[in-house]
Amino acid sequence: MYNKQFFEKVFSNKRMERYFKAHQNEQKAILHYQCNVELAEAFYVSLSTFEVALRNALSRELQTMAGREDWYAIFPTTPGLIGLNRYITQAQKQIAGRNETITASKVVAELTLGFWVSLLNSEYERILWKDLRRAFPYLPKHLRQRRNVSAPLNSLRSFRNRIFHNESICWNINRVEDIHDEIIQVMGWINKDIPVWIEPFDRFASVVSKIRKVLLGHD
Repeated sequence: MYNKQFFEKVFSNKRMERYFKAHQNEQKAILHYQCNVELAEAFYVSLSTFEVALRNALSRELQTMAGREDWYAIFPTTPGLIGLNRYITQAQKQIAGRNETITASKVVAELTLGFWVSLLNSEYERILWKDLRRAFPYLPKHLRQRRNVSAPLNSLRSFRNRIFHNESICWNINRVEDIHDEIIQVMGWINKDIPVWIEPFDRFASVVSKIRKVLLGHD
């Protein structure tokens, strides 16, 4: 039987404290933690697709802007973009550390979500936005300003990091559903067919329905 002692030993007292404080029933607390793990897993399809789609869309526009496949090569000599070169250097070091040949496609794949999202921040608006806005061809006309893209991207990056760091997300189910909707919406800005494509195998809705029944007692 998995009990409080087992979970505190395996996952730490600090991590489990919130769950056991929230529920007088020990097994309900354990169930809540299990639901949190399952909910995090249910975001894999949407988050991974979002990250790859964003990366490729922005990379295409940067390649067009720079006129070369290794578009990042212009960073060291472009005023305002020099600071971004640290991301490139780190990606190249990681590739070299695996004894792999450094290619443009490998650098693009190695760059973090934090890098891609940062390109839409206000400090790069005058340099990059006029080109990078083309990465979102289905963004509604009334939203076609940098801040309307940057804000949700930064929010989704933070949420993605919470999941990847195994933090708690299973407390406000309505808010979590809103976040999933936002991921779908942003992907639709990049390509209107992406949300349609992932829908048949995106388990998020069924997992949330199960959690509502099991944890909240909702039918």
